[in-house]
Amino acid sequence: MLTQKLNTSSNHEKESANAYLNFLQSKGASSSMLYLRSKFLDTFTLKLAGRAHTREEFSHALESILDNLTQNDKNHALITGREFFAFWMCDIKAVAMFEEYYAFSASKASWVPKYKTLKALTVALESEMLTEKEKQSHDNYINAVTKLRVDNIVVETRTKFSKIILIRLREAPALNHAAYRIAVDLTLPLFKKDEIKKLYLDVVREFYYFWRNDSEAMVKVFGKV
Repeated sequence: MLTQKLNTSSNHEKESANAYLNFLQSKGASSSMLYLRSKFLDTFTLKLAGRAHTREEFSHALESILDNLTQNDKNHALITGREFFAFWMCDIKAVAMFEEYYAFSASKASWVPKYKTLKALTVALESEMLTEKEKQSHDNYINAVTKLRVDNIVVETRTKFSKIILIRLREAPALNHAAYRIAVDLTLPLFKKDEIKKLYLDVVREFYYFWRNDSEAMVKVFGKV
C-alpha cells in the first residue's frame, strides 16, 4: 500500500511538472528557459513527492533546497515555485487564468519597470501617490487583510508590498498577467533576504486577484467572505 501510494504521488508530481512545462512551451517560452525550469523541477518534484497538497508543505519543500542554491538560482526557484504551485495543486481556475493572461511577447519583455534599485523604489514608495484606480484595488486588498484580524505588522507589510507592485506596473505596455509577471520577476532580485522574497511572493499571489478586480478575490485568496 505504501509503495502504491508513493508511486501515485510520484506520478502526480511528474504529471504536474509536464503540464506546467507544456504550458510554458505553448506560450512561447524559449528552449533555455524550459531547460532551466525542467532542471529545477527534476529536483523539486522529488522533494514534493509524498507530501500533503497544501501551501505549507509546498513551501517547506521549496525552503529545503534554497540553501544549496546560488542567489540567481534562488530567484529562479522562487519564480518557478510561484508558477508551478497552481499546477501541483490542480487549481483549475488559477491555471485557466494563466492560460488567458500568460504570454511571452518580445514587445512586453523589452519593458522594464521604472525604478531599478531598492533604494529608488523605497523613495518612490514614500513619495508616489496612488491613482484612484490603483487606490481602489489596493484598499480592497488591505481591507480584506484587515478583516482577518491580523496584527498591524502584517497589514503594514502587505500595504507596502502591494503599493510597490502598483508602482512597478506604471507605464507597462498593457495591464495584464504578462506585465504583472514581468514586474514581479524584476522586483524579486532587489530583495536580498530569502524570508523577504517569500513574503513578497505571498503578497504577489494574494494581491493579483484584487488587482484584477476579481469579485471572488476574498474567497480565492483567504477562503472566506
